[in-house]
Amino acid sequence: MLARDPSPPPSPTPLPAEGVTVAAPMRGNESYIALVWRRLKRSWTGMAGLILVMLLLIMAIFADFLAPMDPKATDVAFAPPQVMSFHDKDGNFVWQPRVYALADSADLDPVTFQPIVGPDYDHPRLLGFFAEGAPYRLFGLIPADRHFFASTDGQPVHFLGTDKFGRDVLSRAIHGSRVSLMIALTVVFIITLIGTTVGMVSGYFGGRFDVWMQRFVELVLAFPQLPLYLALTTLIPVTAPTNVFLGFVIIVMSALGWAQMSREVRGKTLALARIDYVRAAMAVGATDRRIILQHIFPNVMSHVIVAVTIAIPTVVLLEAFLGFLGFAVKPPLISWGLMLQDTATYSVIGTYPWILSPVGFVLVTVFAFNALGDGLRDAVDPY
Repeated sequence: MLARDPSPPPSPTPLPAEGVTVAAPMRGNESYIALVWRRLKRSWTGMAGLILVMLLLIMAIFADFLAPMDPKATDVAFAPPQVMSFHDKDGNFVWQPRVYALADSADLDPVTFQPIVGPDYDHPRLLGFFAEGAPYRLFGLIPADRHFFASTDGQPVHFLGTDKFGRDVLSRAIHGSRVSLMIALTVVFIITLIGTTVGMVSGYFGGRFDVWMQRFVELVLAFPQLPLYLALTTLIPVTAPTNVFLGFVIIVMSALGWAQMSREVRGKTLALARIDYVRAAMAVGATDRRIILQHIFPNVMSHVIVAVTIAIPTVVLLEAFLGFLGFAVKPPLISWGLMLQDTATYSVIGTYPWILSPVGFVLVTVFAFNALGDGLRDAVDPY
């Protein structure tokens, strides 16, 4: 007779309750980037910031196509914003959107005896997508004359009004995103490169080299930045080319901004240099260059990425402030700070409030990068 197996029979796998969804088993190991992306998708503020950042970059890249007008073209000075309408002069609904320019009527104001200004319903300016307008070169190479949303007959439209020279505020703000974001991204790139390198090297080697390097970092941090910005930018000759002026401003911002980044990276490196796998690499004879690049640098990158997303809005605000004072960008370049020079007096702001529109672009940019930075901070550091 066959011996009976004493082990009990396997229990049946319980079925999930009705209405309960069972997650499918994961296949393989997720990479670090996949884990960060999965955590980031759970943060609605981080995803909102990511979407806004992508839209800002698209706006800067395709500024010529998205701007409804040539930013240098002039029209009526301080013209108010034109509101898009779907009604004709009789109040009937029409499918094609339009705007009505202001025109002087034959009637006079009984107090000032000036012509009463009102919408010109007899000459509407029809709007449409991919309308023909001012010629430009896409990416500086491809000649084109199509604009995303503009007047179909080439007439000027001002969705955010005009400035004191009659230039379209919306078109200038869209083009100004190029210079403002370019300055911010370039400065942050230089700050990150110098600050990360100095911080890792100083924290890894330690000793006398670290002591003297940190005294130099403290000296840079001790400088009052605003007076130094103004003093250094005034050293540029007035007749200097625009590109030279812009390059000098970028160098000044970068020279004063890398110290804080290096201090943060140094603190991370001091902790990483005492971890077992780093000491094991030292024991087997790995070179300092290999240890820094292969073991320390990947572990500080998460902190550096978050620091970059937080540093970009800081540089945008700094550029807007210096541009408002006239120390960041010179014409014919356009930036948000340069556009804010028209808001220097309260009388102008009270009479023509639409010239404050660049402030909205600055606020959206600061919110987008800060929200993305907060989401990345929670995603890269689960604790």
